Amino acid sequence: MTDRPLLIAPSILSADFSRLGDEIEAVMEAGGDWVHLDVMDGHFVPNITFGAPIVKAVRNRTKAVFDCHLMIEPTDAYLKDFAEAGADIITVHAEATRHLDRSLQAIRDLGAKAGVALNPATPESEIAYVLDRVDLILLMTVNPGFGGQAFIPAVVDKVARVREMIGDRPIHIEIDGGVTPTTAPMVFGAGADVLVAGSAVFKGGTLAHYASNIDAIRKSCAI
Repeated sequence: MTDRPLLIAPSILSADFSRLGDEIEAVMEAGGDWVHLDVMDGHFVPNITFGAPIVKAVRNRTKAVFDCHLMIEPTDAYLKDFAEAGADIITVHAEATRHLDRSLQAIRDLGAKAGVALNPATPESEIAYVLDRVDLILLMTVNPGFGGQAFIPAVVDKVARVREMIGDRPIHIEIDGGVTPTTAPMVFGAGADVLVAGSAVFKGGTLAHYASNIDAIRKSCAI
């Protein structure tokens, strides 16, 4: 079990895009910690969401951390755009960049925190030699590309292995995919400390629902 506090990062992919700014304010008021921004390109993943202009447009709606997850390939050409749009953390997929160390250093040079994401079938050994370059490791517990998918239980052991790899480095372990009050305690118990939740947070469509949904995830992880 990690001794870090649990952070919940609602994924705006599940928000009502017709009133995105209001949704971000509501979910933060409801108890969210970070805003998770899923950027998809229709190439690396089979879906297209939004780009840096949308991130920039809603940046003024909250002071919360903007946690930007780039599911795009190539990545390096777009890092500056997302940093300038206001992303606090920029996460790239190990599978989407040929020179991972270079990409991570580029993110830090832009003044943002650097994250690296691994798909469910990608072994944690892929990031063994960049641990001193990263602030966050995102482990996908679904195959990236769509919200609302079922959680892949095999990743729970991977979380524990990554926590052991990290040692005493100040690196967050983030989980993205299928997070609910049922699955959250499994990954939190294995060492994750940031949980991305989309469908599980935004179901119901009102601030009261969002608050209840976030509270249910927190309570499920309480010792």
